[in-house]
Amino acid sequence: MPSVTTTVVQLLAAGALASAASFNNPIFSGFHPDPSCAFVPERNNTFFCATSSFLTFPGLPIYASQDLVHWRHISNALSRPGQLPALAFLARGATSGIYAPTLRYRDGQFYILTTLADQALPGQNSTRWDNFVLTAQNPFDPASWSDPVPFDFPGIDPSPFWDDSTGTAWFTGSVDGAQDYHVPIDLSTGETGPARTHQRVWNGTGLPSPEAPHLYRQADGRWLYLVLAEGGTRERHRAVVARTRDVAGPWEPCPHNPVLTAHGDASSYFQAVGHADLFQDAAGQWWAVALANRAGGRYAEDPYNANFPMGRETVLTPVKWEEGGWPEFAPISGTMKGNFSLPEVASDDAFTHLTPDKRAPLRVGSNDAIDFAPGSTLPPHLFHWRLPVARNYALSPSERPGTLRLSSSRLNLTGFDGDSTRGWGQTFLARKQAHTRFRFSVDVEWWGNYDDDGDDERRKMAREDQEVGVTALQDQSQHFDLGIVMLKTDHGSGGGAGADVAPHMRFRGISTTPFRLPERMKWVDERYPLPKEWWSPDGGAGGGRIRLQVEALNTTHYAFSAGLVPNGADESDIEITVFGHCRGNQLVPYYSGVVVGVYATSNGKYGERSFDTYIRRWRYVGLEQVTAQPAVEAPLTWD
Repeated sequence: MPSVTTTVVQLLAAGALASAASFNNPIFSGFHPDPSCAFVPERNNTFFCATSSFLTFPGLPIYASQDLVHWRHISNALSRPGQLPALAFLARGATSGIYAPTLRYRDGQFYILTTLADQALPGQNSTRWDNFVLTAQNPFDPASWSDPVPFDFPGIDPSPFWDDSTGTAWFTGSVDGAQDYHVPIDLSTGETGPARTHQRVWNGTGLPSPEAPHLYRQADGRWLYLVLAEGGTRERHRAVVARTRDVAGPWEPCPHNPVLTAHGDASSYFQAVGHADLFQDAAGQWWAVALANRAGGRYAEDPYNANFPMGRETVLTPVKWEEGGWPEFAPISGTMKGNFSLPEVASDDAFTHLTPDKRAPLRVGSNDAIDFAPGSTLPPHLFHWRLPVARNYALSPSERPGTLRLSSSRLNLTGFDGDSTRGWGQTFLARKQAHTRFRFSVDVEWWGNYDDDGDDERRKMAREDQEVGVTALQDQSQHFDLGIVMLKTDHGSGGGAGADVAPHMRFRGISTTPFRLPERMKWVDERYPLPKEWWSPDGGAGGGRIRLQVEALNTTHYAFSAGLVPNGADESDIEITVFGHCRGNQLVPYYSGVVVGVYATSNGKYGERSFDTYIRRWRYVGLEQVTAQPAVEAPLTWD
């Protein structure tokens, strides 16, 4: 057994208020790509944002703030399985799902236009893009978000725009990664104009993948401005601008394009900057949100193998935009300073105007201390991979109050092939990694969980390959897990006389993606008999719980640990044993970012719900947020 140990310590949460002329990036840390925001004076001068969610459910998270610094996760626009049942069946798990929402507000109504992408379909099959509209009058209430209203468009990244001179609604979107179109639409029915009404718009400066088009007018209305992303979403990613007097053109490109990028700046820790959206505050100051990777200057050398496991995050920058001129974006950095003023509010709680039952429960990027109390609900930032099988989860069940009961799925986190689940569920609950360094842990109630002894009649872990564990997961082909698993054992090796299987600790991981060279792929499967004092009633340790933990030790490495939780122990009394490590460059994102969570599976055997397990004390503690290139960082290596 490994002998490396650490001690769990009490940690302080971050949270200093930004000054009037500075703030920190990212504003949404971790897996938060493709941001879009709207300022709504009618809602107490509140800013609302949405980001892509890909395969996670609930999806399309909605965030709100009144000062652009302190944000709360107020709801999820996709919170009911019936809104989007196709999400359960998507393959290509790293690249399919909900793409690039655009969030807008008009006449008392919130609108989201977005795309459900099915990347398993051939490129020439335009039905791989399922575009739809969601609406809500109260974005704080998940039930307020409508069912999707589909509309016909053979592309992605739809963004609405209203022509105030005619009252016509349009959307602009990207087709085939090559051309952007402006299309009339009835947002209440999803009916779009015939093909002859589609207007081609400016197609960028010549780099590939012109996408994420957004249209804007300044107050004087003389010019119509178009902001595009181009260059792909990796090292050449950037934002560019053009303008016209009429949507039919001609378009005049900004002489200073690109207006926002990190390409060619090896000194910037924030790379792949692009996919920008603009909005104003109450004072008329312009702002932009964009996505970026905290990857460092080496990212451009090999972006598919660099170290940036947190993936695409949301950053904020002030924009100087005079009437009739071109927008000037401040470059992205970890601490933004300059000639701007943040919106002021009377309290650091941006939602004092709301009744207590409507106040958002969670600040973005905050720590977790979830104890599954009777009568509680899961907070909105916890999610599943695709649609959950509802009966596989029970919050504070009557037989074990204060726990989360997980009933096992047949599939593990890899699924059938590292890409798909064929509509089957995976018992998995997770949250996003939101700090460079963090510690995530849960306690598994273990006494009596592994055999058929005891008073209750529940399904127990008694057969081979039944497993409960924690994971750091990028996608189905890139994840590392530490689990308590039933494995075959020799008689007398700890499983008891005549035992065929006994509990083990198993550190297992996979890192295989289509863009990775064979010598850079990794598989690991390391097994250790569970110490007898951790599982045998004769051990006398009491407590009945085993703590499973994932910790980001630095910018490049994760540790996977476990330890017995004795009766009456406090946090400082838990001895933790490290069972394995992985590196950040083994969790390279396509589009998303690392998530951490808990799973229960029979690893392809016995059908669904072959056993139940119980989780207590869900904890996530942020330890450090690194926003500049570390002076010392482990070099990229491969086994």
